[in-house]
Amino acid sequence: MTRLTVWHDGDCPLCRREIAVMRRLDRRGRITFVDATGPADCPLDRAELLARFHAMEDGRMVSGAAAFAAMWRAIPLLRPLGLLARHPFVLDRLERAYRRFLVVRPRLQRWLGGRKVGA
Repeated sequence: MTRLTVWHDGDCPLCRREIAVMRRLDRRGRITFVDATGPADCPLDRAELLARFHAMEDGRMVSGAAAFAAMWRAIPLLRPLGLLARHPFVLDRLERAYRRFLVVRPRLQRWLGGRKVGA
């Protein structure tokens, strides 16, 4: 069974909402969710972990769309999307969309009452 660790920005209202949904969907408990703003040890520089979504799948650190795809593969309901994202063309398109989201994320955070900086 694949175990997955996901680092998320616990200060980001968008991230908190998404992680809450993923926790509910992770009925088999395959994902360890770590708040990168908390006291937990981080495998990378904390600022780097907060700048992009990161996950460790099978001992390999991935970020951005690849990290989302790894998380989806761990959740049976979303697994087909995660498997589809293994295709380079699909992953490239997802990564492009993720990068566009990172541009608007600070505004969305302010709108939802989160912190003003970060990504």
